[in-house]
Amino acid sequence: MGLFGKLFSALKKTKDGLGEKLRVLFARDKIGEDFYEDLEDILISSDISVATADEIVENLRDRMISEKVKDKDYVINELKKQIKDCLDMADDLEINFPAVIMVIGVNGVGKTTSIGKIAAYYASKGKSVTIAAADTFRAAAANQLEVWADRAKVRIVKSAEGSDPSAVVFDALSSVKAKKTDLLIIDTAGRLHTKSNLMEELKKMSRVVEREYPQAEFYKFIALDATTGQNALSQVEVFDDAVGIDGIILTKLDGTAKGGFVVSLCNELQVPVAFVGTGEKIEDVELFDKDAFVDGIF
Repeated sequence: MGLFGKLFSALKKTKDGLGEKLRVLFARDKIGEDFYEDLEDILISSDISVATADEIVENLRDRMISEKVKDKDYVINELKKQIKDCLDMADDLEINFPAVIMVIGVNGVGKTTSIGKIAAYYASKGKSVTIAAADTFRAAAANQLEVWADRAKVRIVKSAEGSDPSAVVFDALSSVKAKKTDLLIIDTAGRLHTKSNLMEELKKMSRVVEREYPQAEFYKFIALDATTGQNALSQVEVFDDAVGIDGIILTKLDGTAKGGFVVSLCNELQVPVAFVGTGEKIEDVELFDKDAFVDGIF
C-alpha cells in the first residue's frame, strides 16, 4: 500500500461517517438554509468544533450565494477548499538537521510507539538517530523503548529508573554532539497537564537542550490520541502554554471516526500536525499531508 493509501485507510472510519451523512444530506435537502444548518451539524458530528464548523459553513454559504451556485459537486469542492484553508492556518512544518525532538503528552497516548516509528522513519531516510529514554518514572519504560530502538536499529541512551530526566537528556546531548548524530528523539514521562511539578520538569529539560545544543533545531511535539477527539484541544493548549508546542504526533487515527478534530486544531490553535500513525507496524507512520487528509475524509 502506498504512502497516501495508508492515510486513506486510517481515515476510513471518519470518511465512512462523514461521507454517508453528506450523501443523505444531498439526497434530502436542496441547497438552502436548512441545508447549511444540517451541514454544520454533520461537521460537528465528525468532531470538528462548533466554532470551526460555523466558520466553514458561513464561508461556504457566502461563497455559494454570491456565485448563485447550487451544484452538488461544486459545493463539495468548495467545502473541501474551506477545510483546507482551516488546515493552512497552521504553518507547514519542516524538520531541519541536526535536530532534537522532545515528545510529550499525557499517559497512554502512544508516545513510546510513536518514537520508535519516527526513529525508524528517519533511519530509513539515511539519517543517524539516537533515542533518549528520559521517562525514568514509569517502571520498565526504558526497556520498552529499548525494544523499539532495536527494531528501528538506532542507538539509545538510558539511565537507571528514578534518575533525573534532565541528566539523561544531558548525557544524550553529549553523545549526539560527539558522534554528530542527525536526530535525537527524547522520550518523556506521561503527565497530566494539571500537574504543575511535572510541567516544570519539562521546562527544565527544554532549558537543558537549548543551553547545551543551540546549534540544533529543537522541536517539541505532543502526542495525541485521535480517539479523544475534541478533548485533545485542551491538552495542546496547556502544554503549549508551558513549553511551547511545535507540532502534533497523531496516534490511533485508524481507530476513530473523530478525525475531523484535526481541522479545529490547526484552525484554532495554529499548531501543525507533524506525523500521523496509520497502523500498528513500525513502518506505519508518515508526515502529515494536508491535501491527502482532506481527500481522505471525503
